[in-house]
Amino acid sequence: MTPTDLLKSLGVTTSGDVSVRSPIDGAEIGRVGHDTPGQIDAKIAAAQEAFLAWREVPAPRRGELVRLFGEELRASKAALGRLVSLEAGKILQEGLGEVQEMIDICDFAVGLSRQLYGLTIASERPGHRMMETWHPLGPVAIISAFNFPVAVWAWNACLALVCGDSCIWKPSEKTPLTALATQALLERAIAKFGDAPKGLSSVVLGLADAGKTLAADTRIPLVSATGSTRMGRALGPVVAERFGKSLLELGGNNAMIVMPSADLELAVRAILFAAVGTAGQRCTTLRRLLVHKDVYEKLVPRVKAAYGRVTIGSSLEQGTLVGPLIDAGAFQGMEKALASARDQGGQVTGGGRALADKFPNAHYAHPAVVEMPRQAGVMLHETFAPILYVVKIDSLEEGIALQNAVPQGLSSCIFTRDMQEAERFVAAAGSDCGIANVNIGPSGAEIGGAFGGEKETGGGRESGSDSWKAYMRRQTATVNYSNALPLAQGIKFDVE
Repeated sequence: MTPTDLLKSLGVTTSGDVSVRSPIDGAEIGRVGHDTPGQIDAKIAAAQEAFLAWREVPAPRRGELVRLFGEELRASKAALGRLVSLEAGKILQEGLGEVQEMIDICDFAVGLSRQLYGLTIASERPGHRMMETWHPLGPVAIISAFNFPVAVWAWNACLALVCGDSCIWKPSEKTPLTALATQALLERAIAKFGDAPKGLSSVVLGLADAGKTLAADTRIPLVSATGSTRMGRALGPVVAERFGKSLLELGGNNAMIVMPSADLELAVRAILFAAVGTAGQRCTTLRRLLVHKDVYEKLVPRVKAAYGRVTIGSSLEQGTLVGPLIDAGAFQGMEKALASARDQGGQVTGGGRALADKFPNAHYAHPAVVEMPRQAGVMLHETFAPILYVVKIDSLEEGIALQNAVPQGLSSCIFTRDMQEAERFVAAAGSDCGIANVNIGPSGAEIGGAFGGEKETGGGRESGSDSWKAYMRRQTATVNYSNALPLAQGIKFDVE
């Protein structure tokens, strides 16, 4: 099936003056046009009007729309998963997995639509009832990154829709086609739903300026942005200046601690997927391996041997484990980081361009293992590529200290069979990350738990748990059902 046929099967016909190329081989797979400022303004206005109607729809009824959308995703999983692989470059299994994640969050949101619970709070005043309730917030801007071009939108949009909000989606300029295809599937669900307001969901295509336009607009009370720390630093102050809310999911620099009691075979398997999956282009990619000195010489050679067996190739070919980097800039960033690591005393195994003869217009790379004398310099920064830095540690205390000694705080893990070590890692004085795992890698989060991290990762939480509260406004209401007017704190204010 050609890219054009694939897009048509998903309800998308593309045109415009901006070429979209696949990172698999550099070939053009479609063309799009970027929205003008006037078109963006119109979409925001339509989202505002849609919100005013949608907030009045009962939440379980709103959940029905998301249920229908989940059915559309199930029917088109193979096609959309293939498009994700074609446009973002991740292997087909990961493309299909991303669509499954969308289906899962639809199921979560449908159940949530009947569980938007508030509280009844005991009042100190007789004859009074105090309540905490949650109400729809308003239009939500969702700015997503190329590496998860559809799932992260679904984390936000499915929850926002059942919470009574409208959505405006600004996808990465590198992956606009998957956004258009997802919007087309949602529109199919909207047509079956029957009476959803026009403008409930829209897609804005453009560069960084389009995202800043959304961030600056006072009609949008919440901006959920996923991307680099640099992007968050640019958008966060724009939203804050107008007292809007931001939900930021930014960089990660994730570590694994391996202790002497660890199951090393299990650890190697976890390291391999977490470090080279999606060609190292996940925010939860394993980037730092902190290995206890007693097992360093046993583990690191096994990791290198596993790296030597990894199959690099087209994301659409069965058996491929590592696809291409998204573009030339990503490859150049990897090369620069490896050069810095060498300058800082690192011993590099792997790295360099792969398959240049077969795919001259794409950028494949050999995953690299870099043994560093200490954690410093280049290790403190996130490079969005398959580079795994390895450092020897003397103790769990040193491992936790090094794990926490970076600006980012997204995901972390430890491999140990010692219960005390595991519990210390997930305790208050352990990992300072939003995600802390034991005997599994730092990537591959499930939708049931809130996803996000601390420090330069931004502090936002998406997907499961009580993350829905970010898409609603909290209201405390007190009802006086007595014939008196007692004041709180026992204040007397009587007029003779």
